Amino acid sequence: MAVRPPVCDFGAKAPDFALPDPDGRIVAFADIAGPRGTLVMFICNHCPYVQAVIDRIQRDAAELQRLGIGVAAISANDVAEYPQDAPEHMKTEARKHGFTFPYLYDESQDVARAYGAECTPDFFGYNAAGELQYRGRLDASGRSPGAPDARRELFEAMVQIAETGHGPQDQIPSIGCSIKWKA
Repeated sequence: MAVRPPVCDFGAKAPDFALPDPDGRIVAFADIAGPRGTLVMFICNHCPYVQAVIDRIQRDAAELQRLGIGVAAISANDVAEYPQDAPEHMKTEARKHGFTFPYLYDESQDVARAYGAECTPDFFGYNAAGELQYRGRLDASGRSPGAPDARRELFEAMVQIAETGHGPQDQIPSIGCSIKWKA
């Protein structure tokens, strides 16, 4: 069943984290924070909503990084129930799509809970002060990709945040598969 997260809680501080990538390297929020803002995404390998936009995610992330916005993706799903989301498969997924950002594993699910992540994909856009300014969708895509010329809502919001420190007031929540919480 599709899940829609709540709207943006403007000004909420970014929870810190220190999570491993699939090779075991620990990456903290401070390591990925950009001088003009930071984007933290909750994604996973198996979700059809993520798969529908994964190449768009990579495209936008790479462009945002060139603009001074730090980017990281986190997978928090229960890999006992969803083994395709395990770190060894995360590494393959990152390589397959040419991720330019770290793809981190939240085994305890504590980071996902601290962020209030609810679905994959779930996007959290912060300004340079680490204050939440965007909690919306990537674009109009759903279980299948939107039109090739779909408005790049996440990208536009993050550019606005980089330039002004503030996100757009009107945001459409993301939609996706629920985070697969451990029992």
